[in-house]
Amino acid sequence: MDLALRPYRSVLYIPGSKERALDKARGLAVDAIIFDLEDAVAPSEKPAARETLAAALGVGGYGKRTRIVRINGLDTDWGEADARAADSMDCDAVLLPKVEDAAQLDALAELTAKPLWAMMETPKGMLNAQAIAAHPRLAGMVMGTNDLAKELNSRFRADRLPMLTSLQLCLLAAKASGCVIVDGVYNAFKDDEGLRVECDQGRDMGFDGKTLIHPAQVEIANAAFAPTEGEIDLARRQIHAFEEAEAAGQGVAVVDGKIVENLHVFTAKSVLAKAEAIAAMGA
Repeated sequence: MDLALRPYRSVLYIPGSKERALDKARGLAVDAIIFDLEDAVAPSEKPAARETLAAALGVGGYGKRTRIVRINGLDTDWGEADARAADSMDCDAVLLPKVEDAAQLDALAELTAKPLWAMMETPKGMLNAQAIAAHPRLAGMVMGTNDLAKELNSRFRADRLPMLTSLQLCLLAAKASGCVIVDGVYNAFKDDEGLRVECDQGRDMGFDGKTLIHPAQVEIANAAFAPTEGEIDLARRQIHAFEEAEAAGQGVAVVDGKIVENLHVFTAKSVLAKAEAIAAMGA
């Protein structure tokens, strides 16, 4: 399946150095996994983590999940070696942290032929989001809201008001360039209601899914970013009504007392395509 057509409701971070976690991830109902060689791996373990991750991906067993390897920054002692190692791993994409301009993606593109993803987590990255998203090799963007909050010196709010400008800048950039974009993590992994509220907010804004830090968060994210039965039913009825209207020589239809035009049919078809992609995942 084309990377852009896959679902990304739940994108779980897994330490690339932990064999047990890498094995457990094979049985989780996630749409994508970020195999982390950066924050989740201590400096002394980074060279060994590359080998551990390469071995796990070589064994396989991750099914249709998108497999993304997050490397260390190219300005670190480990980034270039990570990128070269990831290029030979059985993964779908390479994720670069703290992307602030397109030149960083140019540098990564010279080290790997894999599709590129960008972590968006600094003020400079927010201001350069359009140029980053427009990079010809970029396939996806990941919001790094923890690092961004640190850089902004913002306080936590349930409504994420301090984050909204940054989130929307990246959303606009990703949508303009046709990139996948997933929301940042929710740190309180035992707070189901808080997670549900933040997932619903992200879905309403237009994110494709949410990054997660714990398997306990998967079910809520999967539900929040999937079309509901009501949305699927409405989409089918809108398409049917519009096709009947066209056959009768009319340019619009009416469903549930509301006008249905071409743009609504496009959205309806997208809803059905997403539902079919989720069904194809087997989750």
